[in-house]
Amino acid sequence: MTTSFTLRGPGGRRLDHYPERGARYWYLGIVVLVTIVLYYQLYVQYAVSTAIIAEYHMTFLYFVYISVAANAVGAFASLAAGFADRWGRANIVVYGLLVVGLLTTFALPQAPGKTSYLLLYCAVALVEGMILVATPALIRDFSPQLGRASAMGYWTMGPIIGSLVVTAVTSRTYGDGTSWQDEIRFAGISGLVLFVIALFGLRELAPALRDQIMVSLRDRALIEARARGIDTAAALQGQWRQMMRLDVIGSAVAISLYLLLYYAAVGNFVLYFATTFGYSAQRANAVLNWYWGANAISLVLAGLFSDRLRVRKPFMLAGALGSIGFTLAFTLHATQPHTGYYTFAFIVAGIGVTSGIAYSPWMASFTETVERHNPAATATGLAIWGWIVRITVALSAAFVPLVVNTVTPLIEHGTEVKTASVQAAPALAITEAHPKLFAELDRYGPGKVPPALLARAQREVGADGLRTVQKAAPQLKILREHGAEVQRADADNPGAWQTWWWVCLGGQVLFLPFVFVMTGRWRPRDAKRDLEEHEESVARQVAGLRHDAEEGSAV
Repeated sequence: MTTSFTLRGPGGRRLDHYPERGARYWYLGIVVLVTIVLYYQLYVQYAVSTAIIAEYHMTFLYFVYISVAANAVGAFASLAAGFADRWGRANIVVYGLLVVGLLTTFALPQAPGKTSYLLLYCAVALVEGMILVATPALIRDFSPQLGRASAMGYWTMGPIIGSLVVTAVTSRTYGDGTSWQDEIRFAGISGLVLFVIALFGLRELAPALRDQIMVSLRDRALIEARARGIDTAAALQGQWRQMMRLDVIGSAVAISLYLLLYYAAVGNFVLYFATTFGYSAQRANAVLNWYWGANAISLVLAGLFSDRLRVRKPFMLAGALGSIGFTLAFTLHATQPHTGYYTFAFIVAGIGVTSGIAYSPWMASFTETVERHNPAATATGLAIWGWIVRITVALSAAFVPLVVNTVTPLIEHGTEVKTASVQAAPALAITEAHPKLFAELDRYGPGKVPPALLARAQREVGADGLRTVQKAAPQLKILREHGAEVQRADADNPGAWQTWWWVCLGGQVLFLPFVFVMTGRWRPRDAKRDLEEHEESVARQVAGLRHDAEEGSAV
Protein backbone atom coordinates (compact mmCIF):
# COMPACT_ATOMS: atom_id res chain seq x y z
CA MET A 1 0.00 0.00 0.00
CA THR A 2 1.35 3.38 -0.98
CA THR A 3 0.55 6.34 1.21
CA SER A 4 1.46 9.99 1.23
CA PHE A 5 1.27 11.38 4.75
CA THR A 6 2.61 14.63 6.06
CA LEU A 7 1.37 17.12 8.61
CA ARG A 8 1.80 20.11 6.32
CA GLY A 9 -1.78 20.62 5.18
CA PRO A 10 -5.26 19.21 4.70
CA GLY A 11 -4.07 16.92 1.90
CA GLY A 12 -1.30 15.40 4.00
CA ARG A 13 -3.46 12.57 5.33
CA ARG A 14 -4.77 11.36 2.00
CA LEU A 15 -4.33 7.83 0.72
CA ASP A 16 -3.72 7.55 -3.01
CA HIS A 17 -4.60 3.84 -2.98
CA TYR A 18 -7.41 1.97 -1.26
CA PRO A 19 -5.93 0.42 1.93
CA GLU A 20 -5.44 -3.28 2.58
CA ARG A 21 -7.70 -5.03 5.10
CA GLY A 22 -5.48 -4.53 8.17
CA ALA A 23 -4.97 -0.82 7.57
CA ARG A 24 -8.65 -0.35 6.74
CA TYR A 25 -9.72 -1.97 10.01
CA TRP A 26 -7.21 0.22 11.86
CA TYR A 27 -8.73 3.40 10.44
CA LEU A 28 -12.27 2.18 11.13
CA GLY A 29 -11.26 1.26 14.69
CA ILE A 30 -9.90 4.75 15.34
CA VAL A 31 -13.12 6.33 14.06
CA VAL A 32 -15.23 4.11 16.33
CA LEU A 33 -13.00 4.96 19.31
CA VAL A 34 -13.34 8.66 18.50
CA THR A 35 -17.12 8.34 18.59
CA ILE A 36 -17.04 6.52 21.94
CA VAL A 37 -14.72 9.06 23.59
CA LEU A 38 -16.60 12.00 22.14
CA TYR A 39 -19.90 10.83 23.62
CA TYR A 40 -18.14 10.09 26.92
CA GLN A 41 -17.06 13.75 26.96
CA LEU A 42 -20.58 14.93 26.08
CA TYR A 43 -22.52 12.72 28.48
CA VAL A 44 -20.31 12.90 31.57
CA GLN A 45 -22.01 16.12 32.72
CA TYR A 46 -25.29 14.24 33.12
CA ALA A 47 -23.69 11.81 35.56
CA VAL A 48 -22.63 14.69 37.82
CA SER A 49 -25.55 16.98 37.03
CA THR A 50 -26.71 17.43 40.63
CA ALA A 51 -23.27 18.68 41.66
CA ILE A 52 -23.09 21.07 38.69
CA ILE A 53 -26.56 22.42 39.46
CA ALA A 54 -25.59 22.96 43.11
CA GLU A 55 -22.20 24.50 42.24
CA TYR A 56 -23.69 27.18 39.99
CA HIS A 57 -27.06 27.53 41.77
CA MET A 58 -28.92 26.54 38.61
CA THR A 59 -32.56 25.65 38.41
CA PHE A 60 -33.41 22.30 36.87
CA LEU A 61 -34.84 24.06 33.81
CA TYR A 62 -31.62 26.05 33.33
CA PHE A 63 -29.65 22.81 33.22
CA VAL A 64 -32.13 21.35 30.72
CA TYR A 65 -31.75 24.36 28.46
CA ILE A 66 -27.98 24.00 28.48
CA SER A 67 -28.62 20.78 26.55
CA VAL A 68 -31.13 22.56 24.30
CA ALA A 69 -28.67 25.34 23.45
CA ALA A 70 -25.80 22.90 22.92
CA ASN A 71 -27.79 20.75 20.51
CA ALA A 72 -28.96 23.80 18.57
CA VAL A 73 -25.36 24.96 18.17
CA GLY A 74 -24.29 21.43 17.23
CA ALA A 75 -27.00 21.30 14.57
CA PHE A 76 -25.59 24.24 12.64
CA ALA A 77 -22.05 22.96 13.13
CA SER A 78 -23.17 19.71 11.49
CA LEU A 79 -24.51 21.69 8.57
CA ALA A 80 -21.23 23.58 8.23
CA ALA A 81 -19.37 20.26 8.21
CA GLY A 82 -20.94 19.57 4.83
CA PHE A 83 -17.81 21.25 3.54
CA ALA A 84 -15.80 18.32 4.92
CA ASP A 85 -15.53 17.09 1.35
CA ARG A 86 -13.35 20.15 0.74
CA TRP A 87 -11.53 20.40 4.08
CA GLY A 88 -10.95 16.69 4.64
CA ARG A 89 -12.82 14.42 7.02
CA ALA A 90 -9.75 13.27 8.95
CA ASN A 91 -8.63 16.81 9.78
CA ILE A 92 -12.02 17.66 11.25
CA VAL A 93 -11.85 14.54 13.42
CA VAL A 94 -8.24 14.94 14.53
CA TYR A 95 -8.23 18.64 15.35
CA GLY A 96 -11.79 18.46 16.65
CA LEU A 97 -10.56 15.93 19.20
CA LEU A 98 -7.84 18.36 20.24
CA VAL A 99 -10.27 21.26 20.73
CA VAL A 100 -12.82 19.19 22.67
CA GLY A 101 -10.07 17.63 24.77
CA LEU A 102 -8.65 21.02 25.72
CA LEU A 103 -12.07 22.45 26.52
CA THR A 104 -13.13 19.55 28.74
CA THR A 105 -9.75 19.20 30.46
CA PHE A 106 -8.94 22.83 31.20
CA ALA A 107 -11.87 25.15 30.48
CA LEU A 108 -15.20 23.51 31.36
CA PRO A 109 -14.22 22.37 34.89
CA GLN A 110 -12.99 25.90 35.67
CA ALA A 111 -16.04 27.79 34.40
CA PRO A 112 -16.53 30.73 36.80
CA GLY A 113 -20.33 30.85 36.51
CA LYS A 114 -23.36 29.18 35.00
CA THR A 115 -23.35 31.45 31.92
CA SER A 116 -19.73 30.67 31.13
CA TYR A 117 -20.43 26.98 31.72
CA LEU A 118 -23.27 27.12 29.19
CA LEU A 119 -21.08 28.89 26.62
CA LEU A 120 -18.20 26.45 27.05
CA TYR A 121 -20.47 23.43 26.80
CA CYS A 122 -21.93 24.91 23.62
CA ALA A 123 -18.38 25.24 22.28
CA VAL A 124 -17.87 21.52 22.94
CA ALA A 125 -21.14 20.79 21.13
CA LEU A 126 -20.09 23.00 18.22
CA VAL A 127 -17.06 20.84 17.50
CA GLU A 128 -18.97 17.64 18.24
CA GLY A 129 -21.56 18.58 15.62
CA MET A 130 -18.84 18.74 12.97
CA ILE A 131 -17.26 15.45 14.03
CA LEU A 132 -20.73 13.85 13.95
CA VAL A 133 -20.68 14.36 10.18
CA ALA A 134 -17.02 13.54 9.56
CA THR A 135 -16.92 10.19 11.41
CA PRO A 136 -19.76 8.41 9.56
CA ALA A 137 -18.37 9.84 6.32
CA LEU A 138 -15.06 8.11 7.09
CA ILE A 139 -16.90 4.91 7.99
CA ARG A 140 -18.63 5.08 4.59
CA ASP A 141 -15.34 5.72 2.79
CA PHE A 142 -13.59 2.70 4.30
CA SER A 143 -16.54 0.27 4.07
CA PRO A 144 -17.84 -0.97 0.72
CA GLN A 145 -21.59 -1.37 0.48
CA LEU A 146 -21.41 -5.11 1.22
CA GLY A 147 -19.87 -4.34 4.63
CA ARG A 148 -21.51 -0.99 5.24
CA ALA A 149 -24.27 -1.98 7.67
CA SER A 150 -21.95 -3.86 10.03
CA ALA A 151 -19.46 -0.97 9.95
CA MET A 152 -22.24 1.49 10.71
CA GLY A 153 -23.40 -0.81 13.49
CA TYR A 154 -20.02 -0.51 15.18
CA TRP A 155 -20.00 3.25 14.65
CA THR A 156 -23.50 3.58 16.12
CA MET A 157 -22.31 1.85 19.28
CA GLY A 158 -20.32 5.01 20.06
CA PRO A 159 -23.09 6.76 22.05
CA ILE A 160 -24.01 3.52 23.80
CA ILE A 161 -20.50 2.54 24.86
CA GLY A 162 -19.84 6.20 25.67
CA SER A 163 -22.77 6.05 28.09
CA LEU A 164 -21.45 2.83 29.60
CA VAL A 165 -18.00 4.39 30.03
CA VAL A 166 -19.58 7.32 31.87
CA THR A 167 -21.39 4.94 34.20
CA ALA A 168 -18.34 2.71 34.72
CA VAL A 169 -15.93 5.57 35.49
CA THR A 170 -18.20 7.71 37.67
CA SER A 171 -19.53 4.74 39.66
CA ARG A 172 -15.96 3.79 40.59
CA THR A 173 -14.41 7.21 41.13
CA TYR A 174 -17.02 9.90 41.79
CA GLY A 175 -17.49 10.85 45.42
CA ASP A 176 -14.44 8.87 46.49
CA GLY A 177 -12.11 11.83 46.80
CA THR A 178 -12.89 13.18 43.35
CA SER A 179 -15.10 16.12 42.38
CA TRP A 180 -17.39 16.68 39.40
CA GLN A 181 -14.59 18.74 37.89
CA ASP A 182 -12.29 15.71 38.08
CA GLU A 183 -14.85 13.54 36.28
CA ILE A 184 -14.99 16.01 33.38
CA ARG A 185 -11.19 16.21 33.32
CA PHE A 186 -10.93 12.41 33.08
CA ALA A 187 -13.10 12.56 29.95
CA GLY A 188 -11.02 15.40 28.53
CA ILE A 189 -7.73 13.59 29.10
CA SER A 190 -9.06 10.49 27.32
CA GLY A 191 -9.85 12.71 24.33
CA LEU A 192 -6.34 14.19 24.30
CA VAL A 193 -4.79 10.72 24.39
CA LEU A 194 -6.93 9.66 21.44
CA PHE A 195 -6.00 12.90 19.63
CA VAL A 196 -2.34 11.83 19.68
CA ILE A 197 -3.27 8.40 18.29
CA ALA A 198 -5.45 9.91 15.57
CA LEU A 199 -2.88 12.59 14.73
CA PHE A 200 -0.36 9.96 13.63
CA GLY A 201 -2.67 7.06 12.81
CA LEU A 202 -5.74 8.34 10.95
CA ARG A 203 -5.86 8.72 7.16
CA GLU A 204 -8.56 9.35 4.58
CA LEU A 205 -9.08 8.43 0.96
CA ALA A 206 -8.12 10.90 -1.72
CA PRO A 207 -11.23 12.64 -3.13
CA ALA A 208 -10.98 10.84 -6.45
CA LEU A 209 -11.22 7.49 -4.63
CA ARG A 210 -13.97 8.34 -2.15
CA ASP A 211 -16.07 10.11 -4.79
CA GLN A 212 -16.99 6.75 -6.31
CA ILE A 213 -19.40 4.00 -5.29
CA MET A 214 -17.65 0.88 -4.05
CA VAL A 215 -19.96 -2.12 -3.84
CA SER A 216 -17.35 -4.69 -2.79
CA LEU A 217 -13.59 -4.92 -2.39
CA ARG A 218 -13.47 -6.48 -5.86
CA ASP A 219 -14.14 -2.98 -7.22
CA ARG A 220 -10.82 -1.74 -5.92
CA ALA A 221 -8.79 -2.02 -9.13
CA LEU A 222 -11.48 -0.32 -11.20
CA ILE A 223 -11.97 2.50 -8.70
CA GLU A 224 -8.24 3.23 -8.52
CA ALA A 225 -8.04 3.24 -12.31
CA ARG A 226 -11.03 5.55 -12.65
CA ALA A 227 -9.66 7.90 -9.98
CA ARG A 228 -6.99 9.16 -12.37
CA GLY A 229 -9.63 10.64 -14.65
CA ILE A 230 -12.04 12.14 -12.10
CA ASP A 231 -12.43 15.90 -11.83
CA THR A 232 -13.12 16.15 -8.08
CA ALA A 233 -13.97 19.85 -8.23
CA ALA A 234 -16.61 19.24 -10.89
CA ALA A 235 -18.07 16.36 -8.85
CA LEU A 236 -18.82 18.77 -6.01
CA GLN A 237 -20.75 21.24 -8.14
CA GLY A 238 -24.37 21.56 -7.00
CA GLN A 239 -23.93 19.09 -4.16
CA TRP A 240 -26.41 20.82 -1.83
CA ARG A 241 -29.06 21.03 -4.52
CA GLN A 242 -28.63 17.34 -5.27
CA MET A 243 -29.39 16.49 -1.64
CA MET A 244 -32.66 18.42 -1.56
CA ARG A 245 -34.70 15.29 -2.21
CA LEU A 246 -37.42 13.39 -0.39
CA ASP A 247 -35.36 10.24 0.05
CA VAL A 248 -32.58 12.26 1.74
CA ILE A 249 -34.37 14.96 3.74
CA GLY A 250 -37.51 12.92 4.40
CA SER A 251 -35.50 9.91 5.58
CA ALA A 252 -33.36 12.10 7.87
CA VAL A 253 -36.48 13.63 9.45
CA ALA A 254 -38.04 10.17 9.79
CA ILE A 255 -35.07 8.64 11.63
CA SER A 256 -34.84 11.70 13.90
CA LEU A 257 -38.47 11.22 14.93
CA TYR A 258 -37.96 7.47 15.26
CA LEU A 259 -35.17 8.13 17.78
CA LEU A 260 -37.27 10.34 20.10
CA LEU A 261 -37.45 7.51 22.62
CA TYR A 262 -33.68 7.02 22.41
CA TYR A 263 -33.13 10.71 23.20
CA ALA A 264 -35.45 10.31 26.19
CA ALA A 265 -33.54 7.23 27.33
CA VAL A 266 -30.27 9.18 27.31
CA GLY A 267 -31.56 12.25 29.08
CA ASN A 268 -34.70 11.28 30.97
CA PHE A 269 -35.04 7.58 31.78
CA VAL A 270 -33.28 7.87 35.16
CA LEU A 271 -35.46 10.86 36.00
CA TYR A 272 -38.59 9.05 34.81
CA PHE A 273 -38.03 5.92 36.87
CA ALA A 274 -36.99 7.94 39.91
CA THR A 275 -39.99 10.27 39.94
CA THR A 276 -42.65 7.79 38.75
CA PHE A 277 -41.62 4.49 40.32
CA GLY A 278 -39.33 5.63 43.13
CA TYR A 279 -36.20 3.95 41.75
CA SER A 280 -32.83 4.94 43.08
CA ALA A 281 -30.34 6.27 40.53
CA GLN A 282 -28.49 2.94 40.70
CA ARG A 283 -31.65 0.90 40.05
CA ALA A 284 -32.76 3.19 37.21
CA ASN A 285 -29.34 2.91 35.58
CA ALA A 286 -29.56 -0.86 35.94
CA VAL A 287 -32.77 -0.79 33.86
CA LEU A 288 -30.98 1.39 31.31
CA ASN A 289 -28.15 -1.12 31.06
CA TRP A 290 -30.64 -3.66 29.72
CA TYR A 291 -31.45 -1.16 26.98
CA TRP A 292 -27.83 -0.27 26.15
CA GLY A 293 -26.59 -3.86 26.21
CA ALA A 294 -29.40 -5.22 24.04
CA ASN A 295 -29.12 -2.31 21.64
CA ALA A 296 -25.34 -2.63 21.24
CA ILE A 297 -25.49 -6.33 20.41
CA SER A 298 -28.45 -5.85 18.08
CA LEU A 299 -26.79 -3.03 16.12
CA VAL A 300 -23.82 -5.19 15.21
CA LEU A 301 -25.72 -8.41 14.52
CA ALA A 302 -28.34 -6.64 12.41
CA GLY A 303 -25.59 -5.00 10.40
CA LEU A 304 -23.85 -8.33 9.83
CA PHE A 305 -27.03 -10.07 8.70
CA SER A 306 -28.04 -7.11 6.54
CA ASP A 307 -24.69 -7.25 4.75
CA ARG A 308 -24.88 -11.01 4.37
CA LEU A 309 -28.37 -10.88 2.84
CA ARG A 310 -27.53 -7.67 0.91
CA VAL A 311 -30.82 -5.99 1.87
CA ARG A 312 -31.68 -3.14 4.26
CA LYS A 313 -35.40 -2.44 3.98
CA PRO A 314 -36.72 -5.68 5.55
CA PHE A 315 -34.57 -5.03 8.63
CA MET A 316 -35.73 -1.42 8.88
CA LEU A 317 -39.39 -2.39 8.58
CA ALA A 318 -39.22 -5.38 10.95
CA GLY A 319 -37.21 -3.43 13.51
CA ALA A 320 -39.57 -0.47 13.39
CA LEU A 321 -42.67 -2.64 13.80
CA GLY A 322 -41.04 -4.47 16.70
CA SER A 323 -40.02 -1.27 18.47
CA ILE A 324 -43.54 0.12 18.01
CA GLY A 325 -44.92 -2.94 19.80
CA PHE A 326 -42.47 -2.72 22.71
CA THR A 327 -42.83 1.06 22.99
CA LEU A 328 -46.61 0.65 23.14
CA ALA A 329 -46.16 -1.75 26.06
CA PHE A 330 -43.77 0.71 27.74
CA THR A 331 -46.27 3.55 27.29
CA LEU A 332 -49.19 1.59 28.73
CA HIS A 333 -47.16 0.63 31.82
CA ALA A 334 -46.42 4.29 32.61
CA THR A 335 -49.59 4.55 34.69
CA GLN A 336 -49.28 1.13 36.33
CA PRO A 337 -47.35 1.85 39.55
CA HIS A 338 -46.89 -1.79 40.56
CA THR A 339 -45.03 -2.81 37.39
CA GLY A 340 -42.04 -4.95 38.37
CA TYR A 341 -38.39 -4.24 37.66
CA TYR A 342 -37.95 -7.25 35.37
CA THR A 343 -41.04 -6.34 33.38
CA PHE A 344 -39.41 -3.01 32.55
CA ALA A 345 -36.08 -4.74 31.93
CA PHE A 346 -37.74 -7.05 29.38
CA ILE A 347 -39.58 -4.17 27.68
CA VAL A 348 -36.58 -1.83 27.38
CA ALA A 349 -34.37 -4.72 26.21
CA GLY A 350 -36.99 -5.40 23.53
CA ILE A 351 -36.90 -1.76 22.49
CA GLY A 352 -33.11 -1.92 22.36
CA VAL A 353 -33.06 -5.06 20.21
CA THR A 354 -35.69 -3.93 17.72
CA SER A 355 -34.40 -0.37 17.34
CA GLY A 356 -30.92 -1.77 16.71
CA ILE A 357 -32.35 -4.02 13.99
CA ALA A 358 -33.75 -0.91 12.31
CA TYR A 359 -30.93 1.57 12.84
CA SER A 360 -27.65 0.14 11.54
CA PRO A 361 -29.27 -0.99 8.24
CA TRP A 362 -30.86 2.47 8.04
CA MET A 363 -27.47 4.18 8.36
CA ALA A 364 -26.09 1.98 5.60
CA SER A 365 -29.13 2.59 3.40
CA PHE A 366 -28.96 6.35 3.98
CA THR A 367 -25.35 6.60 2.80
CA GLU A 368 -26.21 4.39 -0.18
CA THR A 369 -29.18 6.64 -0.96
CA VAL A 370 -26.88 9.67 -0.90
CA GLU A 371 -24.38 7.82 -3.11
CA ARG A 372 -27.11 7.17 -5.65
CA HIS A 373 -27.44 10.92 -6.20
CA ASN A 374 -23.75 11.85 -5.91
CA PRO A 375 -21.07 9.81 -4.09
CA ALA A 376 -18.91 12.94 -3.95
CA ALA A 377 -21.54 14.61 -1.73
CA THR A 378 -21.48 12.05 1.08
CA ALA A 379 -20.48 14.61 3.71
CA THR A 380 -23.16 16.98 2.42
CA GLY A 381 -25.89 14.35 2.83
CA LEU A 382 -24.61 13.45 6.28
CA ALA A 383 -24.48 17.15 7.19
CA ILE A 384 -28.19 17.45 6.41
CA TRP A 385 -28.85 14.35 8.52
CA GLY A 386 -26.70 15.70 11.38
CA TRP A 387 -28.45 19.08 11.33
CA ILE A 388 -31.90 17.49 11.42
CA VAL A 389 -30.92 15.08 14.22
CA ARG A 390 -29.47 17.85 16.40
CA ILE A 391 -32.43 20.18 15.84
CA THR A 392 -34.79 17.34 16.78
CA VAL A 393 -32.79 16.58 19.93
CA ALA A 394 -32.86 20.26 20.90
CA LEU A 395 -36.61 20.53 20.32
CA SER A 396 -37.35 17.31 22.22
CA ALA A 397 -35.19 18.44 25.16
CA ALA A 398 -37.04 21.78 25.17
CA PHE A 399 -40.51 20.22 25.00
CA VAL A 400 -40.08 17.47 27.61
CA PRO A 401 -40.28 19.92 30.57
CA LEU A 402 -43.31 21.57 28.94
CA VAL A 403 -45.20 18.33 28.35
CA VAL A 404 -43.99 16.72 31.57
CA ASN A 405 -44.44 19.89 33.65
CA THR A 406 -44.56 17.79 36.81
CA VAL A 407 -40.81 17.17 36.71
CA THR A 408 -39.62 20.58 37.88
CA PRO A 409 -41.46 20.66 41.25
CA LEU A 410 -40.55 17.03 41.92
CA ILE A 411 -36.87 17.59 41.14
CA GLU A 412 -36.53 20.95 42.88
CA HIS A 413 -38.69 20.31 45.96
CA GLY A 414 -39.72 16.66 45.99
CA THR A 415 -36.89 15.41 48.22
CA GLU A 416 -37.17 18.20 50.76
CA VAL A 417 -40.96 17.85 50.94
CA LYS A 418 -40.65 14.11 51.47
CA THR A 419 -38.03 14.60 54.20
CA ALA A 420 -40.02 17.37 55.85
CA SER A 421 -43.21 15.29 55.88
CA VAL A 422 -41.39 12.49 57.74
CA GLN A 423 -39.62 14.76 60.21
CA ALA A 424 -42.72 16.85 60.90
CA ALA A 425 -45.22 13.96 61.04
CA PRO A 426 -46.12 14.41 64.77
CA ALA A 427 -46.39 18.19 64.38
CA LEU A 428 -48.40 17.79 61.18
CA ALA A 429 -50.88 15.52 62.96
CA ILE A 430 -51.38 18.17 65.65
CA THR A 431 -51.89 21.03 63.18
CA GLU A 432 -54.30 18.98 61.07
CA ALA A 433 -56.35 18.18 64.20
CA HIS A 434 -56.68 21.91 64.99
CA PRO A 435 -56.63 23.68 61.60
CA LYS A 436 -58.47 26.85 62.63
CA LEU A 437 -56.35 27.35 65.74
CA PHE A 438 -53.05 27.09 63.88
CA ALA A 439 -54.34 29.23 61.02
CA GLU A 440 -54.83 31.99 63.60
CA LEU A 441 -51.44 31.36 65.23
CA ASP A 442 -49.72 31.57 61.82
CA ARG A 443 -50.88 35.17 61.47
CA TYR A 444 -48.41 36.24 64.17
CA GLY A 445 -44.66 36.09 64.28
CA PRO A 446 -42.64 34.48 67.09
CA GLY A 447 -43.30 36.18 70.46
CA LYS A 448 -46.17 38.27 69.07
CA VAL A 449 -49.09 35.90 69.71
CA PRO A 450 -51.79 37.59 71.85
CA PRO A 451 -51.91 36.14 75.41
CA ALA A 452 -55.55 35.12 75.05
CA LEU A 453 -54.84 33.14 71.86
CA LEU A 454 -51.77 31.56 73.41
CA ALA A 455 -53.74 30.50 76.47
CA ARG A 456 -56.41 28.98 74.26
CA ALA A 457 -53.75 27.07 72.30
CA GLN A 458 -52.27 25.69 75.50
CA ARG A 459 -55.70 24.50 76.65
CA GLU A 460 -56.59 22.83 73.34
CA VAL A 461 -53.20 21.41 72.35
CA GLY A 462 -51.11 21.40 75.48
CA ALA A 463 -47.64 22.78 76.12
CA ASP A 464 -45.91 19.66 74.79
CA GLY A 465 -47.94 19.81 71.59
CA LEU A 466 -47.07 23.46 71.04
CA ARG A 467 -43.37 22.71 71.58
CA THR A 468 -43.57 19.86 69.05
CA VAL A 469 -45.13 22.17 66.48
CA GLN A 470 -42.66 24.96 67.24
CA LYS A 471 -39.69 22.61 66.87
CA ALA A 472 -40.95 21.47 63.46
CA ALA A 473 -41.58 25.01 62.21
CA PRO A 474 -38.94 24.89 59.41
CA GLN A 475 -40.34 21.61 58.07
CA LEU A 476 -43.93 22.86 58.30
CA LYS A 477 -42.92 25.97 56.37
CA ILE A 478 -41.55 23.77 53.55
CA LEU A 479 -44.79 21.79 53.50
CA ARG A 480 -46.90 24.95 53.39
CA GLU A 481 -44.89 26.46 50.53
CA HIS A 482 -44.33 23.39 48.35
CA GLY A 483 -46.30 20.48 49.77
CA ALA A 484 -49.48 20.94 47.72
CA GLU A 485 -47.53 21.60 44.52
CA VAL A 486 -45.39 18.49 44.97
CA GLN A 487 -48.38 16.35 45.91
CA ARG A 488 -50.25 17.48 42.79
CA ALA A 489 -47.19 16.91 40.60
CA ASP A 490 -46.67 13.46 42.08
CA ALA A 491 -50.26 12.50 41.22
CA ASP A 492 -50.06 13.89 37.65
CA ASN A 493 -46.52 12.69 36.88
CA PRO A 494 -47.28 9.22 35.42
CA GLY A 495 -49.90 10.62 33.04
CA ALA A 496 -47.62 13.45 31.94
CA TRP A 497 -44.80 11.04 31.12
CA GLN A 498 -47.24 8.77 29.33
CA THR A 499 -48.17 11.68 27.07
CA TRP A 500 -44.54 12.05 26.02
CA TRP A 501 -44.21 8.32 25.41
CA TRP A 502 -47.22 8.58 23.06
CA VAL A 503 -45.33 11.32 21.19
CA CYS A 504 -42.28 9.02 20.89
CA LEU A 505 -44.50 6.20 19.66
CA GLY A 506 -45.95 8.54 17.03
CA GLY A 507 -42.43 9.32 15.82
CA GLN A 508 -41.78 5.60 15.30
CA VAL A 509 -44.99 5.21 13.31
CA LEU A 510 -44.06 8.16 11.05
CA PHE A 511 -40.76 6.43 10.28
CA LEU A 512 -42.48 3.53 8.50
CA PRO A 513 -43.49 5.13 5.16
CA PHE A 514 -39.99 6.52 4.58
CA VAL A 515 -38.52 3.03 4.55
CA PHE A 516 -40.11 2.65 1.12
CA VAL A 517 -38.47 5.72 -0.46
CA MET A 518 -34.87 4.73 0.30
CA THR A 519 -32.61 2.89 -2.11
CA GLY A 520 -32.15 -0.87 -2.00
CA ARG A 521 -33.89 -4.14 -2.64
CA TRP A 522 -36.49 -5.95 -0.53
CA ARG A 523 -35.64 -9.52 -1.56
CA PRO A 524 -32.18 -11.07 -1.10
CA ARG A 525 -32.37 -12.89 -4.44
CA ASP A 526 -32.92 -9.59 -6.26
CA ALA A 527 -29.97 -8.07 -4.41
CA LYS A 528 -27.86 -11.11 -5.29
CA ARG A 529 -28.76 -10.73 -8.97
CA ASP A 530 -27.80 -7.02 -8.83
CA LEU A 531 -24.45 -7.93 -7.31
CA GLU A 532 -23.74 -10.56 -9.98
CA GLU A 533 -24.56 -8.08 -12.73
CA HIS A 534 -22.36 -5.46 -11.08
CA GLU A 535 -19.42 -7.86 -10.76
CA GLU A 536 -19.76 -8.86 -14.43
CA SER A 537 -19.74 -5.19 -15.38
CA VAL A 538 -16.68 -4.52 -13.25
CA ALA A 539 -14.86 -7.50 -14.75
CA ARG A 540 -15.58 -6.25 -18.28
CA GLN A 541 -14.38 -2.75 -17.46
CA VAL A 542 -11.20 -4.00 -15.78
CA ALA A 543 -10.50 -6.25 -18.77
CA GLY A 544 -11.03 -3.27 -21.06
CA LEU A 545 -8.62 -1.16 -19.06
CA ARG A 546 -5.99 -3.89 -19.16
CA HIS A 547 -6.44 -4.26 -22.90
CA ASP A 548 -6.02 -0.51 -23.38
CA ALA A 549 -2.94 -0.55 -21.18
CA GLU A 550 -1.41 -3.42 -23.15
CA GLU A 551 -2.07 -1.64 -26.46
CA GLY A 552 -0.59 1.55 -25.08
CA SER A 553 2.59 -0.20 -23.94
CA ALA A 554 2.87 -1.95 -27.31
CA VAL A 555 2.68 1.36 -29.14
